[in-house]
Amino acid sequence: MRILFVGDVMGEIGMQAITQYLPLLKTKYHPQVTIVNGENADQGRGIKEKQFKALLHAGADLVTLGNHAWDKFEVQELLQENDNLLRPANYPGSQTPGSGLVIKQVNAEQLAVLNLQGRALMQAIDDPFTAADRLLKKVPAQAKVFVDFHAETTSEKGALAHYLDGRISALVGTHTHVQTNDAHTLPRGTAFLTDVGMTGSYDGILGVKAQSSVQRFLTQRPTRYEIDDQGRPQINFCTIDLEHKNKIQVGQVNPDRPLLE
Repeated sequence: MRILFVGDVMGEIGMQAITQYLPLLKTKYHPQVTIVNGENADQGRGIKEKQFKALLHAGADLVTLGNHAWDKFEVQELLQENDNLLRPANYPGSQTPGSGLVIKQVNAEQLAVLNLQGRALMQAIDDPFTAADRLLKKVPAQAKVFVDFHAETTSEKGALAHYLDGRISALVGTHTHVQTNDAHTLPRGTAFLTDVGMTGSYDGILGVKAQSSVQRFLTQRPTRYEIDDQGRPQINFCTIDLEHKNKIQVGQVNPDRPLLE
């Protein structure tokens, strides 16, 4: 089983990059499952039905979210009606809309996809470590398990990956929008990547207009970040081959790294 996982879709440029590149990536890599993190799809904060349907139409099988999951009110209904849209499983409360775990039949195998959110330097929500323990008890023993861990710090991402090593097939980090160069397999067989990167403007900073970010550092005063919807598109992704010792490889398509046949 091969998974194609695409990093945080950021605003309109990110959606354009998905439409342009995702079908081509699927043709090149032939994944059995395609997962896209869409938590920034609507103007950089949250997701609406329009973007959710567009991601599916472009080729996503599942869409994961993160700390901006609740920024658009309509997402609550979307989560209740669509089991292929996941929010972080460790949000507190028994009445939280939607789910952070889905188990899909993929040919003769099962794939469990788990969406979790970190707590270090982020809002205080339930513990992702114990949430993972609890949810993994619901997963069939022979199922493959993929985790999108939406977290700020590299240490928390690495710690959860090592904590779950040998119990899951792969853990890939999202949220920080910069692809890391540490794709590898942990000692007990779990594939790990600290951050898959983002899909959006190649010319901004983390998907926002560069000048708004520069201005904040120059003045040390609050500055409104503006989404860069005029830049050149990029897409960041990874592939995970679960049939060959959970091999993970990163990929990028941008003006400096064109998509090669």
